[in-house]
Amino acid sequence: MALPHTFDYDLIVIGSGAGGSAAATIAAREGKRVAIVEADTFGGESPNWSDVPTKALLHAARLYDEARHGSKFGLRTSTLGYNYPSIRAWKTLAVQRTGAGGNQRFYENQGVNTFHATAHFLTPNEISVNRRHLSAKDFIIATGAEWVIPKIPGLANTPFLTPRTILEAIRPPKSLFIIGGGSHGVEIAQLMATFGTKVYIAEQSSRLLPDQDQEVGQLIERVLSEQKGVTVLTHSRVLSVGKDAISKRIIINRGGVEQTIKAEEILIAAGRTPRVDLGLENATVKYTPKGIEVNDMLQTSAKHIYAAGDVLGRGSYTHTALLESQIAVHNILHKNKVIPDYTATPGIIFSTPEIAYVGLSEDDCTKRDMAINKALAPLNIITRSNTSDFRDGFVKIITDKKGVLVGATVAAPNAGEIIHELALAVKYGLTADQVAATPHAFLSWSEAVRVAASKLA
Repeated sequence: MALPHTFDYDLIVIGSGAGGSAAATIAAREGKRVAIVEADTFGGESPNWSDVPTKALLHAARLYDEARHGSKFGLRTSTLGYNYPSIRAWKTLAVQRTGAGGNQRFYENQGVNTFHATAHFLTPNEISVNRRHLSAKDFIIATGAEWVIPKIPGLANTPFLTPRTILEAIRPPKSLFIIGGGSHGVEIAQLMATFGTKVYIAEQSSRLLPDQDQEVGQLIERVLSEQKGVTVLTHSRVLSVGKDAISKRIIINRGGVEQTIKAEEILIAAGRTPRVDLGLENATVKYTPKGIEVNDMLQTSAKHIYAAGDVLGRGSYTHTALLESQIAVHNILHKNKVIPDYTATPGIIFSTPEIAYVGLSEDDCTKRDMAINKALAPLNIITRSNTSDFRDGFVKIITDKKGVLVGATVAAPNAGEIIHELALAVKYGLTADQVAATPHAFLSWSEAVRVAASKLA
């Protein structure tokens, strides 16, 4: 009688970010032998060089900006300044406080074996790690994604920044040319412009934030250009870059016209690509450069290997990667397989005003030939906009023909908090009538939700 095959581990998780962390700790608590392999910094992108440090810097920038414009409220702010090394120190403290960045010891305390190395599949059940071979019964791949470096002539010989490396800058650059007008590009444009950088932001599409509703891109373009002095270059393609004595030279084509721009630094924020270079063919895992292919239960073509997070190529959020991590490990540990429910997953862009969205956008509905009704309530029609002197924003609600909410966008201070009411409405099929009939506290920004919903009631 053949002996059952023995493996070094029950589960090996490749990647310690949001897509891997929950799975590793859950399996360890269930008494499984677990290892986690991380090629970069433990904790992954979100706590180390993305969400947490960026939002800590943006919080400081917002405070500085509000204080700088405080004279209209009777505040004396003429001597206001900032110390960028101290702001960086605050960012570092915020990262440390979360405890999720550089958290190798956390896993070890959970009974998870950690390996700081690049994993490479040798066979469907075996990987190489630091010249060692490790085997496991099951795997979860959560290697995330990395910034795409576009094929622009001259870029290979020209130093440039990414949304990760700019966080370590000793000071804001005097001028910055950003390639990519998505959420990362917009957040960094606003951050650096607030601290005095002359910012150019180039986007090939007809508007910034092209994945959002048209009103969002138009609003952010207006705010960036009119209030922050940012030069917004939509319909723009970068033809080449080069390095002069003290600056970088960028040649762009905008609407058929070539122009040259000089800036101290260039920042690449033109999209991300999944990290799939780990010998997946040796594990019989199907993938493309756009990501690993999985079924509804996050199972790859190799039934004992699951994948979660940005490596799937869906451009997901940190909270989505965390959900997928929990689902993947559940499906490994239990016979009753479950499917992640992505309905009403909100997203946030930490600009000023904040942009938060949930459900289908108007473009999504158009692509699906959905008959919809929509309503938009500008912030300036609610009283809070007067007491806070903030008028740039709106609430937009989309319903189907029966009045059921299918999507919403909020552009307002604290939009990330406001959106959850609309996420509940989308998730549980509430009508605009029901949202409008719900009492909303006077002098809250959320009154704009009631106004928008009442237009559709």
